[in-house]
Amino acid sequence: MLRFATELVAWVATPWALWSYSWPLALLSVLVLIGLPTVFSTPGDKANVMVAVPGWATVLLVLLQVAAAVVSAWWLMPVWAAALVSLLAASTLVTEVPRWRWLLAGG
Repeated sequence: MLRFATELVAWVATPWALWSYSWPLALLSVLVLIGLPTVFSTPGDKANVMVAVPGWATVLLVLLQVAAAVVSAWWLMPVWAAALVSLLAASTLVTEVPRWRWLLAGG
């Protein structure tokens, strides 16, 4: 639940933050943040795997989403909202540790 909420912030805030700077980058961010985790996943972590990748790749994709959520929040949002997103991201990192251990151990 926390990971999904953090991903949702990344999916919305990152293209929004990039749009005024470069609309092609904004569209690319959507492809990267939503497309890559959809296509590339670790067997056993998702029911449907299109392209199998090792666990470390899945961990990196999650870290990318968390970083995008935090950076975009601080770029776009008022301080109180960005602080809440940062707290959400930190909570996500803590709750992801058991999954990451499993992924890094080979799934």
